Amino acid sequence: MKLFIQKSFKPTDDKGCLFLVPTPIGNLDDMTYRAITVLKEANLIAAEDTRNTKKLCHVFEIDTPLISYHEHNIKEREELLIDKLLSGETVALVSDAGMPAISDPGQELVARCVEEQLPVVPLPGANAGLTGLIASGLSTDGFTFVGFLNRKKKIKRETLENWRTHPSSLIFYESPHRVVATLSEMLEVLGNRRVVLSRELTKKHEEFLRGSIEELIRYCGENPLKGECVLLVEGASAETIQEDIQESQWWTGLDVSAHVEGYVNEGQSSKEAIKQTAKDRGMSKREVYQIYHVGE
Repeated sequence: MKLFIQKSFKPTDDKGCLFLVPTPIGNLDDMTYRAITVLKEANLIAAEDTRNTKKLCHVFEIDTPLISYHEHNIKEREELLIDKLLSGETVALVSDAGMPAISDPGQELVARCVEEQLPVVPLPGANAGLTGLIASGLSTDGFTFVGFLNRKKKIKRETLENWRTHPSSLIFYESPHRVVATLSEMLEVLGNRRVVLSRELTKKHEEFLRGSIEELIRYCGENPLKGECVLLVEGASAETIQEDIQESQWWTGLDVSAHVEGYVNEGQSSKEAIKQTAKDRGMSKREVYQIYHVGE
């Protein structure tokens, strides 16, 4: 990859610039002066949903032309927008609410701009995940943004398993209709941790529900929610992390053959068991195979 040094406010050629412009997540008073200025001065606004952005533009008297840029037309629009940027035009990218490219379209276009050595200038602004986190009461020393979980139960569970021993706070987005199901899955995989559900952030009916996962499951089951939700989950405790380490090293003290047999008894084929044993012990599959089948 060729070195690309971007001087955001010192143009050196006739190329255009892509501005990433956050929009309010609910309260229009959160729109920044700079965001309004950039949208007014841009040659084109690429919007996730032009109908929503038209309303925003009307409020702030922005008459810049709009073009749709969403998950269903990313590839065709990317070429058009890159051509405009290469010809010297300024493009502002917005999503329906919050930060472009965070659980919304944008990352592909940014990556392409970097590849083409086109400047990408981000504006600070509203983000639901961080807004919820700082008022949650959970640790902000470290956190991981997971975003929306896959709707398929198997994939959702695998994702939660991957974060089960993560010590930092976890940030999820979720539909109000799936909150109880997601919390129930979290209870099974993560245990009964502290959790905060923030709903309708920055809007008139903004609400924070703070408690244990079990308490929120009961409450949400009896009081159906409305509006997009941010789920903030306490990170794994030191005890949980230690227990996981001990469970993952259950084979300590066993010889190689007994280690393989342990996986076979759990239902794995001998091939799978040998592969996993080799991974556990940092050995080659051939070495494990020889010991297990040949006894060497």
